[in-house]
Amino acid sequence: MSRIRLGDIAQARSGDKGDGSNVGVFVSNEADYELIRRVLTTDRVKAHFRGICFGDVERYELPNLFALNFILHDSLGGGGSESLKSDAQGKTHGLAILEMEIES
Repeated sequence: MSRIRLGDIAQARSGDKGDGSNVGVFVSNEADYELIRRVLTTDRVKAHFRGICFGDVERYELPNLFALNFILHDSLGGGGSESLKSDAQGKTHGLAILEMEIES
């Protein structure tokens, strides 16, 4: 097995709702989907965002889209209008997850 950057095989999109961010990760084929399904566990994603995600992480599988969707609860310091964080809207969380190194 070799280590690769998640962004080498995947794309991501993220956003926010209140104090939680939504991070979608999607790939272009079934083999890569099975890989991300195996390695992107809620524990792994929570550890990757340990400096900002203080709540639970939920994962939703979308096999027909070759995608996983994560909800990072308590990750925005109260949300856009309550936080002093520069990204209280969660828009960069998708880019951040693509920097994760995974075993391929």
